[in-house]
Amino acid sequence: MHPFEAEKPPQLAILLGYVGLLPFVSGALGIWVIPVGWRPFVLAALLDYAAVTLAFMGAVHWGLAMRAQVTDERAQVQLGLSVIAPLLGWLAIADALPMGLALPILLLAFVVLHFADLMAVKLNLAPRWYPSLRTPLTIIVTLSLLLAWTSVLFE
Repeated sequence: MHPFEAEKPPQLAILLGYVGLLPFVSGALGIWVIPVGWRPFVLAALLDYAAVTLAFMGAVHWGLAMRAQVTDERAQVQLGLSVIAPLLGWLAIADALPMGLALPILLLAFVVLHFADLMAVKLNLAPRWYPSLRTPLTIIVTLSLLLAWTSVLFE
């Protein structure tokens, strides 16, 4: 069986995916339990990590687009998504944005990127197992960002 047709993600991908959640979960929970003076640092670290992760996930879509012909419309959409994700991450960590706006931008970017992941599978650009890896990871990331955003809204 071709690896793209497998139903389950490779164990290493699962392990690394969940390890990559540690800064999201610890940052989102940490905001609620650390002394108030440390909260801006933890929020900034969480935003930075989310922006880096968006850039990484955008690069995945760049790679998926490389699997298709350059003239293929599917590849053009994936290429566009590969650039939009890190741009939204960069926008969110730009100093001019308040936390109350940066967090929902990141949240929205991860949700949109998840739909792009699903579309890539539907177009046979990504492996069939990709949603079973990405969906729980995206849920945890979005819940973490929502928890962090809630802390900002109720300051």
